[in-house]
Amino acid sequence: MSRFDGKVVLITGAASGIGFEMAKQFRAEGAIVYGGDLNPAGVPDGTTGLALDVTDEGAIKAAIDRVIADQGRLDVLCNNAGLSSITSAIDCTADEWDRVFAVNARGVFLCTKYALPHMLAQGGGSIVNTASVAGMVGLKDRAAYCASKGAVIAFTKQVAIQYAGTGIRSNCICPGTVDSPWVARLLEQAADPIAARAELVGRQPIGRLGQSAEIATAALYLASDDAGYITGTELVIDGGIAAG
Repeated sequence: MSRFDGKVVLITGAASGIGFEMAKQFRAEGAIVYGGDLNPAGVPDGTTGLALDVTDEGAIKAAIDRVIADQGRLDVLCNNAGLSSITSAIDCTADEWDRVFAVNARGVFLCTKYALPHMLAQGGGSIVNTASVAGMVGLKDRAAYCASKGAVIAFTKQVAIQYAGTGIRSNCICPGTVDSPWVARLLEQAADPIAARAELVGRQPIGRLGQSAEIATAALYLASDDAGYITGTELVIDGGIAAG
């Protein structure tokens, strides 16, 4: 028997990178998986794609209502959709700041807000938010990104305490630099992408970038009954950055 046989899972940002790997791994362990994404056709085989913009409150409510209408429950919510930002406090515009927070923080809040009543009614559920090591340490040229991911960590803890004892657990993963399409797009913006990648790898204490599958594996652990005594924590998977 697999850990997630018959469990109903909703993952945001499921069409690429970490979210794509989450969907694949949950499916492989028997879950019924819904993947919300701006590109719903890009979710893995066997995953039900839902068109979802996490900055749209109505779309979030509709997506969760769809899952409940189909399955009658929601066991795991993975708030994974995210937006990058590579500017300093001086260079970051107010519009960029608001856009990053709308996806990375407000989106997590809204998905959680609309999932919680269903989890409370059914007597439990697991929420796993994708934060970042950038929410724990300062990184150059990541002003809005660091701040938004720090907000995700704090919100994760608040929800954990608010609903402790109800059967609902709230945790987050804090990846470091992952070799994903998201990072590839950042490198493409550099004047010398090859040199930028080498510099990025050189900053990793473990000597390499992380893999999306490694991060997804950590998320599945937090979502599973194996982590039944864990709530309100941030699981760091960063190759040693936060320890430096």
